[in-house]
Amino acid sequence: MKTDKEFFEYGSQKINYQILFVERKTMEIAVHPDAKVIVRAPVKATLDQIKSKVTKRARWIHKQLDYFSRFEPRTPPRAYISGETHFYLGRQYRLKVEKGSQDSVKLSRGLFLVTSNKGIDPAVIKGLLDEWCCLKATEIFNKCLDDCIERLKKMNFKKPKLRINRLKKRWGSLSKSGALNLNIDLIRAPRESIEYVVTHELCHLKFHNHGPEYYKLLDRIMPDWPARKHRLEFMLA
Repeated sequence: MKTDKEFFEYGSQKINYQILFVERKTMEIAVHPDAKVIVRAPVKATLDQIKSKVTKRARWIHKQLDYFSRFEPRTPPRAYISGETHFYLGRQYRLKVEKGSQDSVKLSRGLFLVTSNKGIDPAVIKGLLDEWCCLKATEIFNKCLDDCIERLKKMNFKKPKLRINRLKKRWGSLSKSGALNLNIDLIRAPRESIEYVVTHELCHLKFHNHGPEYYKLLDRIMPDWPARKHRLEFMLA
């Protein structure tokens, strides 16, 4: 995939953006919570055409970047020690680490209680917590997908294959083969926000871009999707 990097000036601010040239008919501009601006452009698009589009959307891009900046400082890197907090399904739990006779992870009275017979080394605790979250994500994401497909059965949506990975830039995606990819970190979000991401991607089974018809479908299926999206971004940006 061909890529390029450019920038534009908005007032006194210099804003960088990355261009991805892909097989598509229209141009899409996305601003991510990590402040990255990505332009997905048709392979045959010229830099002048792209710059013109970006310039026209400059005010919107700046507004989105300003919105995400309100949530700084972002969640600091986890140290996996007693006392720090972790999100699970939209709720915040304090981590309590103990040495025990066996490895285990439990939720109890607002606590993530992690015990290990290997001691309280942060790397060990991280491994146990990651493994627990992976198992929960597999269970909950599959149930969420089943529920969403059930609600869409009158529209002849077919259940896609589900893949759970740690995605760097997206909460979810739909592959060319129709497989649904979900970011394992979504397990930290409220269920309603997980349902939004699943529904968002399922709509791409009908419309492969984010054009007007796509949003008409999303609005019809999930009228409150903006609120669900906002809560996801507010919590996990």
